[in-house]
Amino acid sequence: MKTLYLLRHAKSSSSNPVIKDFERPLSDRGLKDITLMAKRFNERHSSLQTIISSSAKRANHTATLMAEKTGFPPDNVIRQSELYLAGVGVFLKVVGSIDDRFETAMLVGHNPTITEFANRMTNSSIDSMPTCSLIEMTLAISCWSKIELGQGISVKFDYPKNLSESNV
Repeated sequence: MKTLYLLRHAKSSSSNPVIKDFERPLSDRGLKDITLMAKRFNERHSSLQTIISSSAKRANHTATLMAEKTGFPPDNVIRQSELYLAGVGVFLKVVGSIDDRFETAMLVGHNPTITEFANRMTNSSIDSMPTCSLIEMTLAISCWSKIELGQGISVKFDYPKNLSESNV
């Protein structure tokens, strides 16, 4: 049994129109939201064994902060440039390449793909994952390379403005 967490990057700043999309930093709200979500994560879960993030600045910063606040070594966050502007097939490929010694993994990415991937993995119908939202799913597989769309069982769906835990 494997556990996969999907985390959409925290709210980014769009105050400077000169900055390219890839380089957009987190906003003050994004920084607060990731702190809140890491706290909720710590209240419910053990530890993460690997974190893989888009290399875009806002996603990478989200992943690094989540790592710091959950006891995962921030220097061990894996940056995957292919997760930026990726499709569902790329997400599936990245998850399928996770080292099998890891029972838990987190992917940090962007909409619309992260929402589509969550929906297709768990046969859910989330309209759009809000910034800094987190989905936990279990997979009845022993090897990450055996991952297929539709085989995830959604355990939790949480986001900063959620006042109570929800299941998908």
